[in-house]
Amino acid sequence: MRVAAILLAAGTGSRYAASTGTSIPKQYVLLAGRPVIRHAAEALLPHVTCLQPVGDPESLTEALDGLSVLPPVMGGETRQASVRAGLEALDALPEHEKPDVVLVHDGARPYVTDRLVWNVLEGLKAHPGAIPAVPVADTLKRGVDGVIDGTVPRDNLFRAQTPQGFRFGLFLGLHRSAAALTATDDASLLEDAGFGVALVPGDEDNIKLTYEGDLVRLERLVSPMLLPRVGLGYDVHAFEEGRPLILCGITVPHTLGLAGHSDADVGIHALCDAIYGALAEGDIGRHFPPSQNEWKDADSARFLVHAGQRIRDRGGMLANADLTLICERPKIGPHAQAMRERLAALLEVDVDRISVKATTSERLGFTGREEGIACAATVSVLLP
Repeated sequence: MRVAAILLAAGTGSRYAASTGTSIPKQYVLLAGRPVIRHAAEALLPHVTCLQPVGDPESLTEALDGLSVLPPVMGGETRQASVRAGLEALDALPEHEKPDVVLVHDGARPYVTDRLVWNVLEGLKAHPGAIPAVPVADTLKRGVDGVIDGTVPRDNLFRAQTPQGFRFGLFLGLHRSAAALTATDDASLLEDAGFGVALVPGDEDNIKLTYEGDLVRLERLVSPMLLPRVGLGYDVHAFEEGRPLILCGITVPHTLGLAGHSDADVGIHALCDAIYGALAEGDIGRHFPPSQNEWKDADSARFLVHAGQRIRDRGGMLANADLTLICERPKIGPHAQAMRERLAALLEVDVDRISVKATTSERLGFTGREEGIACAATVSVLLP
């Protein structure tokens, strides 16, 4: 039996955006270092002969890079239109590649177990459609104007999930004949046409990312057991005339800059060393040797982006970073928040995970004599 899957990603995720303030569609939000929709695709791929993404082609191509999926097709104004677009793309395949059954899955449901997919495919052996569902366990209340208006019996009520499965030819035909309708649930097309749709066991953890709290729960589900790793970084640069002073990714007004092969950002250099140390991957000089002209006067932001990507490539996450700049002048306090925001953006983490502060050396040593600036950085990284 040839099985195809349609992975829907055309929605804007307005409820998630409203609860988080983000402009990124929820299916592309990072979950354990990877886009939510990539988790969904990776879960489905072992069970299907082809996977058809539906949504913005550019965003999908980037999110699913390296996975064996069909070229994405643009979604429609409604869920039904997006499913139809996926079905038509599958129907355009050569005859020997067309599926016998098709699974339709929400790109914002990243946690899909093998058992869940097997349940749906098993249901399709005896029915033209099958959906995973979970019985409603909570008492249901009907409310009017903020006041209970009655209790709704929960007997025989289920919460529908995805992936939902259907016989391909039948499902495509129903979509073509019901083009004017706006079905929000795939199974309803079969129900309205009088076909029986099987209810198969769903999974309480097969949640759809809708609100901010859902992401926390999903992080726990998809992330392997993570162990803390601590890294320490320390860097020093002397002052030099004729150069801008770059600290933690921003330009700080001062009469002197710092000497170095790159832009000499002592804060980012210490932070990179701390991250590489936590990963046991050497230091910044190993990854960006000062002997190479490629890094002459380079923006150190490139180094930090690389360090952050190494955390994600290892399946980990940055728990927090704490930097202390050591200098008499300039004063760091007025710039600390801008530094935090810049570092957080480069590392793709929330700003509350980044701390930037400063101290003096009480006029002692080279920093006390205002010959340069030092920085100490500590990071906590969680790795599988």
